[in-house]
Amino acid sequence: MSRIKNCFEQLKQQNKTALIPYVSAGDPNPDITVELMHAMVASGADIIELGVPFSDPMADGPVIQKASERALIYGTSLTDVMGMVSTFRESNSDTPVVLMGYLNPIEVMGYEKFAQQAQDAGVDGVLTVDIPPEEAGTYIPALRHCNLDPIFLLSPTTTKERMKIICQHASGFIYYVAVKGVTGTLALDTEEVSRRLDVIKEVTDLPVGVGFGIKNADSAAAIGQVSEAVVVGSALVNLVEKNALDNDKIIKEISRELQSMRRALDS
Repeated sequence: MSRIKNCFEQLKQQNKTALIPYVSAGDPNPDITVELMHAMVASGADIIELGVPFSDPMADGPVIQKASERALIYGTSLTDVMGMVSTFRESNSDTPVVLMGYLNPIEVMGYEKFAQQAQDAGVDGVLTVDIPPEEAGTYIPALRHCNLDPIFLLSPTTTKERMKIICQHASGFIYYVAVKGVTGTLALDTEEVSRRLDVIKEVTDLPVGVGFGIKNADSAAAIGQVSEAVVVGSALVNLVEKNALDNDKIIKEISRELQSMRRALDS
């Protein structure tokens, strides 16, 4: 059983919602990432979504775009990111780690080589924003061969027929983009999210995580009532940017925010 599947099954038994924080690897410097991953787990994270810095992150808003820019100043590469996961695994063998990024660096490395190195590092799933299932003919088999879950996005504009196609190719969990727009978008309609999740549940048994719009403990708790997971990204990356010159303060502020969200979800 994969770490992701095991995580969701354990949380279901405990009647808990998964908290999935996102940070960009190497932001604001490569030295902080592994320590921050451990701090997030200690603060209540169930799964870590680790962003792979990319020069043109088209699904991401200004906050995460700047995070990629900060990480790329140090030359943070896909290989570097997998090295960070490997270091994290030296003392954490349980928490699932999902890489979130774009296809170009993976294509440069090669699908089979990427999948093998990701598995060796201890990665559990890969969310590649810009490859639809129809164009992933050799990519998905490479991931599955190395026991990596291919994770796909659904959006407010995805038709039910399209959902069926995407969900047939996915494993681990489905990531529902709660708003029309990029990461960091302001508006979040919980009732509309709930209605859309009802439709998704008609076509898949996979857990559904909701992201793009989780700002604080209140919004996390509201979404946690209707989904199996909440994904928080820009709110955390904002804290990184505000404290970019102080690694200790970044860890302290992100830990505090996640603890608040964890309490809200569990209440």
